[in-house]
Amino acid sequence: MLDTAIIDLYWSRSEDAIAETEKKYGRYCRTIAWNILRDWQDCEECVSDTYFNAWKAMPPQRPNRLAVFLGKITRNLALDRYKANTARKRGSGQVALALEELRDCLPAPVPTEQIVDDITLTETLNRFLADLKPEARLVFLRRYWYASSIGEIARDYGWTESRVKMSLLRSREKLKARLEEEGITL
Repeated sequence: MLDTAIIDLYWSRSEDAIAETEKKYGRYCRTIAWNILRDWQDCEECVSDTYFNAWKAMPPQRPNRLAVFLGKITRNLALDRYKANTARKRGSGQVALALEELRDCLPAPVPTEQIVDDITLTETLNRFLADLKPEARLVFLRRYWYASSIGEIARDYGWTESRVKMSLLRSREKLKARLEEEGITL
């Protein structure tokens, strides 16, 4: 089913919207949640919550790209659950490793300027990603958006883990330079 038809189902409040979303995007949402949570029960609950949040958001929202809309909801829910889980048990995983790798590149937020800084940072990140070679951009997104492990990325791209690590290191260095160039304090 086309995304526009699925969105129309949400807008008409048809329960078929959830079933069609599950058919088309269930695996995609589970992959995002799994890469962050590494627990099937939490993953399933996160995906279920994604459908519920999509149901609450449409209407009034009418996403241009349903996959991105659902992926963002899933990722945010999974990160919230991850934070709650790690606060309880202080576990480790790919999310902690990925965030640690980015720590030196990302600016610390200034509370009074948070909104302006967020907008500026988003625009800078979008330009940075657009300027990366497609291969480097995909690897960067797989690691830092989808929280895939180095091993998973290497396997999926037919690379060695060393090549993935080097690509990520170079991309982080470029990101840090771009942020400094645009006056975003680290």
